[in-house]
Amino acid sequence: MSYYQNSSNRGGRRDNKGNNRNYAKSRACRQSFPVQGPNGEGKQESIIVGGGPNRNFPSAVGAGQQITSFRNFSEKNIEDFCCYDPCKDYRRCLREHVNATPSSWTREQAELIRLTPNNTAPVIEIPDPFVRTSPDVWIWDTWPLTTRDGSIAVLPGGWRVIFALTAPRSVLPGKRHDVARIDYFYSRNGLDWIEGGAVFPEGASLGTREWAGSAFVEDDRIHFFYTAVGRRGENTITFEQRLAYTTGEVFSDLNGVIFDNWSPHQIILEPDGVLYQTLEQSQGAGGIIYAFRDPYFFKDPATGCEYLLFEGNVAGTVEDIDCGPGVPPEARAFTGNIGIALLRNRDFTEWTLLPALLEATCTNQQTERPHLIVHNGRYLLFTDSHEFTFAPGLKTGPGPDGLYGFVASSLRGNYIPLNQSGLVIANPPQEPFQAYSWFVLPDLSVISFIDNFNLQGIPIQDVGLLPSEFQFAHFGGTLAPTLQLEVTGPATTSIVNELEFGLVMLSQTESPKCIRTRNEVTGQNCDNRPRRICKKDHCKNDPCRCNNRHDSCDDNNKHQDGHNDNHHDCNRRYQNDRYNGNRYDDNRDNGYGDNRDNGYGDNRDDGYDDNRDDGYDDNRDDGYDDNRDDGYDDNRDDGYDDNRDDGYGDNRDDGYDGNQDDGYDSNQDDRYDDNRNDRYVNNQYDGPINDSQYSGNGNNYRNPNLGNKPCGCKNFK
Repeated sequence: MSYYQNSSNRGGRRDNKGNNRNYAKSRACRQSFPVQGPNGEGKQESIIVGGGPNRNFPSAVGAGQQITSFRNFSEKNIEDFCCYDPCKDYRRCLREHVNATPSSWTREQAELIRLTPNNTAPVIEIPDPFVRTSPDVWIWDTWPLTTRDGSIAVLPGGWRVIFALTAPRSVLPGKRHDVARIDYFYSRNGLDWIEGGAVFPEGASLGTREWAGSAFVEDDRIHFFYTAVGRRGENTITFEQRLAYTTGEVFSDLNGVIFDNWSPHQIILEPDGVLYQTLEQSQGAGGIIYAFRDPYFFKDPATGCEYLLFEGNVAGTVEDIDCGPGVPPEARAFTGNIGIALLRNRDFTEWTLLPALLEATCTNQQTERPHLIVHNGRYLLFTDSHEFTFAPGLKTGPGPDGLYGFVASSLRGNYIPLNQSGLVIANPPQEPFQAYSWFVLPDLSVISFIDNFNLQGIPIQDVGLLPSEFQFAHFGGTLAPTLQLEVTGPATTSIVNELEFGLVMLSQTESPKCIRTRNEVTGQNCDNRPRRICKKDHCKNDPCRCNNRHDSCDDNNKHQDGHNDNHHDCNRRYQNDRYNGNRYDDNRDNGYGDNRDNGYGDNRDDGYDDNRDDGYDDNRDDGYDDNRDDGYDDNRDDGYDDNRDDGYGDNRDDGYDGNQDDGYDSNQDDRYDDNRNDRYVNNQYDGPINDSQYSGNGNNYRNPNLGNKPCGCKNFK
């Protein structure tokens, strides 16, 4: 049986792990990206590398391999985006949000909601027989695997991947949220989906249920954000919601896709009661549960800063809300908002809550699954909402189950409703609950799932009281037809096409593309650069856009390290690591070459260095060290150590170790290392480090001045 056919074999090994490392590692920069041209001028063919071809469905915008025009970014945009570092750039990114005020979705705006031909979806024609995406599970909230910039990812083997909340089809549709888990599906054409099974092993995720989130892939790793609902071991079901994160390995080839070797799951965000309502504050607010869910990862193309958007509620209790004169007092319980948090470390585990992007106080209780698309330089903020979550007393009544949207010229806003009211897609009056959980992709195509259909006039709140046979027969639980949107003005949209069920097309975000290009300095192609060469011009000066992260250089595994490839970790943590980080770096036992029992270089039959044709170092054209232009150590322009402008250690402006203004190590205002066993900083920046503070194990060290913050991040307030 194939590895992919046996979902229980998640812990198995694969013969082709190495092949997966060919997945594109985006670093260097291109100054253009594909966006739809408004009038077709200056168009050129956009070629998206990888994967099977898209179906050639007719659509005014973004269907398949659409013709696109290109827009330029400034050098500063490119530098900020491609060389973003969440530690180094934290204050820069935070500055945009200081004293920020959330935009408002007001009752007056919601009262402008009208169904029109431009915002009303076609009635879904349920086929007979009705073949669902999965024969075994209900499917609802769905999202794609993307790259870090939000483009649709294509894995080795040509696979696109979607994730969805699922529950066994034996569960009543109305009870599915109580047992929800996240499954994944993969397809080469974005249409015929193969079921991959549960994303996480049983018992690995936090909480008692897994609710919606987002995921991106980079360097053969998947970064996964989701909502952990409830707590393990609780006696009764609760609706406490927390945002969780884990990362795992991606194994993908012609046979299929596997996600495995997940890191321990961590809670990364909880409501604070100051900006966002807690479960306790929500008690007594009415029958609609509070929200702190649906994390959506977003990299701002204008700044490179990285955020999580999420659904929340305005902090406080009902008594804290004043809706003004003439508004029913019950409206005070409707406090939905779209929250945002800023990344503050490189592990995606620490975030800072920021003021909400949008508030719907006294207008709507739920702003579900918020997400952002940048289109022609404008920020389109989308969210889903139900009819029953609109506040009472609106003059025109509640809005329909639909996709709602807002537009601004920058991430922070001010956001105004699209189409004046915010309504972008509504279910048709004949089938007011036929679809839900719309999610807009970069090409403005929109995926959703089939909800309750052909209810024969029965109110939606009464469906759960009907016989189970009726409930099963009138719930879709599968992917709905994809719709195509078009932006027809500065703040107007239209539905322009209905495509096939569950179609996910290749599309790229409107952002700088940090793909590898030819290195003008060395004349080498970045993708083909020998692994042992990682000079300062590759990282510090960064024409290949390594993001100034040493683990991103081609030589991140400098020693051809067969010991778990622990990367450089930005901080030289594993620089001389022969034994999984259990040795460090001082001025004797160094990682490269001295004459005493270090990990690599001595004059006696060590694993790497001697004077006779060993695997790494001798004086005659060995693989690494001699006195003539070898890959690591000599006195003339080698890749690592000499006394003139090499990539690691000299005394003049090298990439790592010098005593004058080098990038990392000196005794004067460097950013990471002094001459003792610190990992990050010198003696002026974060205080001295002594040996008693270093555990001798690279996995346990913490600078007391940094608390638990990696990469030299301060405890920013």
